[in-house]
Amino acid sequence: MASFHHPLYTSSTADTTIVRPFWDMLYKEGADVILSGHAHYYERFAPQRPDGTRDLTYSIREFIAGTGGQSPDNPMRLPRAANSVIDSEKSPGVTAYGVLKLDLYAGSYAWEFRPIEGETFTDLGTGQCHGKP
Repeated sequence: MASFHHPLYTSSTADTTIVRPFWDMLYKEGADVILSGHAHYYERFAPQRPDGTRDLTYSIREFIAGTGGQSPDNPMRLPRAANSVIDSEKSPGVTAYGVLKLDLYAGSYAWEFRPIEGETFTDLGTGQCHGKP
């Protein structure tokens, strides 16, 4: 797992291609998860390669958890980025304040978005770790 401020992929309008070299390196080394902030909302992506190709075997799942502090943005007014798995109709609370809890294990990981009191949006799931491609 790696964590840094700017996401590579996002449904916001931020230009974040500056982190592509990090993604390239992390992909080659077999990283499973990247956690980013910068955009003020929560978004989760299906596993994908640095070039944006969806790949469930050797790719990286990206989380954007910028849901504390500044007023949340609403990226769902924009066209969603490829491989974004947040569905604005099924998950209208993506602008909720909250935190992302990540549990990291030897061969897997789990995530749970925990909203602040009074918010209803949640997101949880698990993923399996992989080696180098």
